Amino acid sequence: MDATPGVISTLFTNAKVFTGETETTFASAFRVTAGVVDWVGDESAATGDITVDLGGRTVLPGLIDSHTHPALIAGTAPAAECFPPAVTSADDLVAVLRAHADGLTDPDAWVLGRGFDDTKFPGRRMPTAADLDRVSTTRPVLVWRCDAHSAVCNTRALEIAGITAHTPDPDGSRFERDADGEPNGVLTEIAAVGAVAAFIPAPTRDAQIDALVGLGEELASRGIVAVCDLLSTRIDDPVATFRTAVDRGLRTRVALYPGWDPVAPLADLAAGDREGQIRIAGVKVVLDGAYSNRTAWVHEAYPESCDHGLRLVDDADVLAAAEWARRNHVQLAIHAMGDRALDRVVELFADAEPWLDGIPSVRIEHATIVSDDYLARLRAARMSFGIATHTVFFFAEYDGYEKALRAEQVPDAYPIARLYAGLDPLALSSDRPATAWSGADDVMLSVEAAVRRRTYNGIDFGPEAAITVPQALLLYTGRARLLSPLEGVGQLAPGFDGSFAVLDRDVFTVPEDEISAVRVAETWIRGERFS
Repeated sequence: MDATPGVISTLFTNAKVFTGETETTFASAFRVTAGVVDWVGDESAATGDITVDLGGRTVLPGLIDSHTHPALIAGTAPAAECFPPAVTSADDLVAVLRAHADGLTDPDAWVLGRGFDDTKFPGRRMPTAADLDRVSTTRPVLVWRCDAHSAVCNTRALEIAGITAHTPDPDGSRFERDADGEPNGVLTEIAAVGAVAAFIPAPTRDAQIDALVGLGEELASRGIVAVCDLLSTRIDDPVATFRTAVDRGLRTRVALYPGWDPVAPLADLAAGDREGQIRIAGVKVVLDGAYSNRTAWVHEAYPESCDHGLRLVDDADVLAAAEWARRNHVQLAIHAMGDRALDRVVELFADAEPWLDGIPSVRIEHATIVSDDYLARLRAARMSFGIATHTVFFFAEYDGYEKALRAEQVPDAYPIARLYAGLDPLALSSDRPATAWSGADDVMLSVEAAVRRRTYNGIDFGPEAAITVPQALLLYTGRARLLSPLEGVGQLAPGFDGSFAVLDRDVFTVPEDEISAVRVAETWIRGERFS
């Protein structure tokens, strides 16, 4: 097939091209003209002005991370990373934060960190203000837990926030306390964290923009060319900030989902907000907490407990967010992990009329416990539903799930094979940085976990839910594109962006226990090599 006359085209040849259309659709060559794929097939049948020999390597469509948090990363740019496997004790945490504090030149600057997982600490002990007072007693210190729902701060931070034994807990959250009723620095769930974090000076806008540009380069190094930011209001004026980052070199497509704040409801969207490389795609509501710290909202109490987790917003707020989404013709994304939270989503929306065509009107984020019955309810609903879920969660946070899940729930925990067979708008994703692992957005890590169903410490986790490598990769490409309005990505097919990743090994043939070692050698975005 000939290229478009008068337009420069590049023919990419000698490759094993996974097109992202089906589990078995491969090609050996494709052509990109003006940044868009206009032909895919056998290299003997095509021409181009320029030919690039890919050396027989495996090629994937540019990858989609359907649930991640660039704005959160940019808004906490000064924070030190405290993820496992580097940090596995309170002493490790203190050491990392001390080293970070030593590099701060402003004597009033907060010492910030993110990513610790107390379930990997000796005795699974949550650090407290007493631990962080070892970092500093004069500077405020705060470090977010790996789920990004909870945190711990030192005594100085509590003083700055004015939190005392007499301070009431925020709705749906807790200031944890010691035996004498004094706050111990542990901030459980978003509102409690926010009561302290509100006093942290935000990075400058230039620093946030620089962080976004740098993050785009990091994403490209992993083959990721498009993301959904599922809480974009962690920075001010996210549309303008991200678009300025584009002017400075950000090439990633970004779908923004601002968080719903019942106290300060979102303004209706302006012309152009839903269009372009950076677009508002929906609104996010956080209905419950997380399994890893037993705050997901559940029907039956957690093992050896009478605690049912936390519901963070009421029905009126969820419905108000849905009405805003309907009025502005964007998606409603609902964070729901516990089975009770998931049931409430269906109860609220199953019989409602969808308002979007081609993509789900309601996205369910995480969806930890999905039974056959629950999946049948989603399929039978009048509403159109989709799910963004994970394998990196059970891989990295097994210690937390071990103490949060009852044995009979494990077969329904992240049942990827069941979801793959039963729900077309489905994606795997990283939730970075709200995941207890350094490099959680390494797609190959998630693919290996999907295929092997084995945790970081070698424990089988619901092996009957395993899927194949092509199936897992479709959940980052062709199937992921059905979940959100990230146009032009997810396939190497005519009409799609000429964005793709070239691998250093063939992910389809390496041993299963070596999948996570596969690396992206090159990333091309709209026909140009980026990394």
